[in-house]
Amino acid sequence: MIRTIGVDPGSRYTGYGIVEGDGFRLKYIHHGTVKLPPARPLSERLQIIFEQIKASILEYSPQFMAVEEVFFAKNVKSALSLGQARGAVILAGVSSGLSIHEYSALRIKQSVAGYGRAAKEQVAGMVQRLLSIEGEIEPNAADALAVAVCHISTHSSNLRWKIPGGS
Repeated sequence: MIRTIGVDPGSRYTGYGIVEGDGFRLKYIHHGTVKLPPARPLSERLQIIFEQIKASILEYSPQFMAVEEVFFAKNVKSALSLGQARGAVILAGVSSGLSIHEYSALRIKQSVAGYGRAAKEQVAGMVQRLLSIEGEIEPNAADALAVAVCHISTHSSNLRWKIPGGS
């Protein structure tokens, strides 16, 4: 069983979720959303992201971090902010000694819902079913849990097939 923290970074909301699994069984551990005050300067929001993700890593002791890759942004300014939020997340993981893995949205959706173009609601519903979570999950946290599930599935497949980088 490996424990993974999945993160869906954003400059306004950063979702995170911790899942444990071996590729056949999944166990939900925890999830949450870092809600960032929009009036605060970006530098302060990045510090909040770093500190809260780092605190979750220390509390739940994952071995891996999985992060969604950026594939588009509405404009250059939002792309830069998103990139900086991803940097704060990745730095929290690296500074905690975690191995960092990045996955495209297409691959995450395919891994969780079986279809790479699945709607956000379909992915969230599958995450709830796969992890036996009752009630609503905030969308950013659901995305983060999906990233963690994707990593566990990919990691386990790589180990079974002895693909380099699968350890």
